[in-house]
Amino acid sequence: MARAFVTGWPIGHSRSPLIHKHWLEMHGIEGDYLRHPSKVADFETFIQSFQQEGFLGGNVTLPHKEAACANIEKTDATAKRLGAVNTVWVENDTIIGGNTDGYGFTANLDEFAANWCDESRLKRGALVLGAGGAARAIIDALMQRGFQKITIANRTLPRAIELREMFGKPCCAIAYQDIKDAERNASIIVNTTSVGMAGSEQENETPLSLNGFASDVIVNDIVYTPLITPLLHEAKTRGMHAVDGLGMLLHQAVPGFEKWFGVRPEVTPELRAVLLADLGETS
Repeated sequence: MARAFVTGWPIGHSRSPLIHKHWLEMHGIEGDYLRHPSKVADFETFIQSFQQEGFLGGNVTLPHKEAACANIEKTDATAKRLGAVNTVWVENDTIIGGNTDGYGFTANLDEFAANWCDESRLKRGALVLGAGGAARAIIDALMQRGFQKITIANRTLPRAIELREMFGKPCCAIAYQDIKDAERNASIIVNTTSVGMAGSEQENETPLSLNGFASDVIVNDIVYTPLITPLLHEAKTRGMHAVDGLGMLLHQAVPGFEKWFGVRPEVTPELRAVLLADLGETS
């Protein structure tokens, strides 16, 4: 039986099995997709020997994405740029690592905010909140789409500066309190922090107020628990275009499934409904 995995520590919360098992059933493929918990001390051994355990490949999540990049034979261009791998597969007996987070991000916006990278929006630029690992993939994807200004805003300025130096132009770095009118003209705001996530210490908060931002701004939160975070709720209240993070989770899974099982699946309303039901959400 063809099998793939998702590995991380902890891993019990992952919704990836729901996604891939749905596609396996839809396409009539005799296969499975399993959670494989890996502690930091065990990860290197597992990622280099997963074929011996009967896996075709799999997904890598926290805290192993950077370690995966350092411990496999070959990485694609995106994973190289980011220094992080979230998907592994085998070609000609060689383990290859890629990163599909940016693909998931852009595909989600292509689906729910079709004009998000029109020429006028590219010129106005983007505001990225946070400077952690997720921000790397978002910034890289925005650069690939041609945004002419990407402002990285973080609670602590040094972390934002690190990413500015990593990516170079067109990025700039600021602290939240230094956001001025120029940043408030951004055409899209992307929250990559955990502020507003269910279960976090700041689950009822927003990373910043949307007061003063352009009314046509697109607000995207990559958090999907809850589906409508406090930031997205404020955006909706102000009549702004709000895009939740569930689509990013769904779309980033597509390339991996194709690599392992030989069929390119689609993100459908039926699949989204499966995830929403599991999350206890209704829309």
